[in-house]
Amino acid sequence: MMRLLIATHNRGKLIEYQEMFADLPFDLVTLDDVGIREDVEETGATFAENARLKAIAYARQSGLLTLADDSGLQVDALGGEPGVQSKRYAGAGKSDADRIAFLLDKLRDVPAGKRAARFRCAIALAMPGGKLWETDGVCEGEIAFEPRGENGFGYDPIFQVAERGVRMAELSTAEKNRVSHRARAAEGARKILEQIIAREREA
Repeated sequence: MMRLLIATHNRGKLIEYQEMFADLPFDLVTLDDVGIREDVEETGATFAENARLKAIAYARQSGLLTLADDSGLQVDALGGEPGVQSKRYAGAGKSDADRIAFLLDKLRDVPAGKRAARFRCAIALAMPGGKLWETDGVCEGEIAFEPRGENGFGYDPIFQVAERGVRMAELSTAEKNRVSHRARAAEGARKILEQIIAREREA
């Protein structure tokens, strides 16, 4: 079974990918599992650039096929913020609750109907030798006025999913893995992984 490095220290993200790729013959491991502690600096101006930077760097360090993603929230009323700064929006070392409070405060004068937003995810898959594939996914919705729901992480409790009418954090893992931005990007990644498996079997 091939090992697939998921370029994250976040166990929640690993679990999501394990669910989405459960039927593929890969052993999914994290950066912590392979002893990589340092983070690649996300200097890209887009989610795709950051995913690419991380996938290439961690594939070289680990010698493993590596999947890296970069994702975040884009709020129309804030000109696309927080965007690539989603994890750092309220400042360094802040919690998810801090970031949610900071965002809601920025939107305090924005009425219902003007709070359109989307989660966007870019995925890059890199081989240690330099081969690279990319895919992305989007989930449309709006920012609610208060957090709700216990599942998920990040901005999930305030993101109202357009096609479900509930917060992302109110969806079960199985539901989230059908409609989320990461799930949609992962569908593209799955097709790439299937091609990699087929080539390995032919070799």
